Amino acid sequence: MSAIRPWRMIERRQSRQIMVGKVPVGGGAPISVQTMTNTPTEDVAATIDQIRRCEDAGADIVRVSCPTEEATASFDQITRAANVPIVADIHFHYKRALEAADKGAACLRINPGNIGSSDRVAEVVRAAKANGCSIRIGVNAGSLERDLLEKYGEPCPEALIESALDHIKLLQDHDFHEFKVAVKASDVFLAVAAYMGLAEAVDCPLHLGITEAGGLIGGTVKSSIGIGNLLWAGIGDTIRVSLSAEPEREVKVGFEMLKALGLRTRGVRVVSCPSCSRQGFDVIRTVEALEARLEHIKTPMSLSVLGCVVNGPGEARETDIGLTGGGNGKHMVYLSGVKDHHIESADMLDHIVRLVEAKAAEIEDAMSDAGNATVAAE
Repeated sequence: MSAIRPWRMIERRQSRQIMVGKVPVGGGAPISVQTMTNTPTEDVAATIDQIRRCEDAGADIVRVSCPTEEATASFDQITRAANVPIVADIHFHYKRALEAADKGAACLRINPGNIGSSDRVAEVVRAAKANGCSIRIGVNAGSLERDLLEKYGEPCPEALIESALDHIKLLQDHDFHEFKVAVKASDVFLAVAAYMGLAEAVDCPLHLGITEAGGLIGGTVKSSIGIGNLLWAGIGDTIRVSLSAEPEREVKVGFEMLKALGLRTRGVRVVSCPSCSRQGFDVIRTVEALEARLEHIKTPMSLSVLGCVVNGPGEARETDIGLTGGGNGKHMVYLSGVKDHHIESADMLDHIVRLVEAKAAEIEDAMSDAGNATVAAE
């Protein structure tokens, strides 16, 4: 409902664009949301099933670990079954990178300096070029090179940046430029400082993350502070929220971050109050039920759910559908910011779900008509 105001605008850092499969990263493309499977990659059925759940949650890219020859043996079954690009996570075994590239990986997550000689780097680059793979350089404060730890004494922004630049040079020396870079740390201050410094030093896309962030609540808070800080500064082209939780939860948190900053919209954005004794209905349980029942809605739209008339009408004016608690079990429903009708508590949940589904269909039809009109004009 609300218009874009200048003070809501984020000026994104200009980066060059690469492709991860069919997903553009950088160069002004929408910020993509990634996650990573945690099933044994050798268990193809379980891995594909988990990828499906991540796809349903909206994942743009999914990373799959390839630590062993057994893991890459059936990797092509996974890449063929997936509807999103698959990144092969490689650490020290360069042959796993060669195998994954040949078996459909859209991107290789690898640190060139960790895989041995220049000849091995050259082999990986040749495989990446031959198969149309991009590469993600993944620097992590927990696994910095020994010489950098000796030089700086401890993980610090300068050490992470130097590591990233060293890895970048290895690829550029082999005339490979289709790469993105991450400089992750579990310390929010360290990660943010490293990303900000790297953003000034290179023009490649940056993959954001606060690594080893923690469980669902703690990790969400920590990641939101770190990743959100960078996104607000215009830094970041793709993100992964690292949680000790199921990967689809990472995807949902990632989209909530982007929605909160107006950088991407997907599904229903719920505006709701924390509730108090003024509430005309059980706000907490109502919101929990609505979020669960509206998970299938992918269309961007907004819903306000407030328990009383103190802030309810004001929030409802800014959302597609609004619900404000009233007395005697009757509550006001707003459509497109305007008072429309009352609904009783007993019918409230089903009624709001129907309204949201109808509004989503209306928006989709309008978008389809606009797309058809554009095609016809061309």
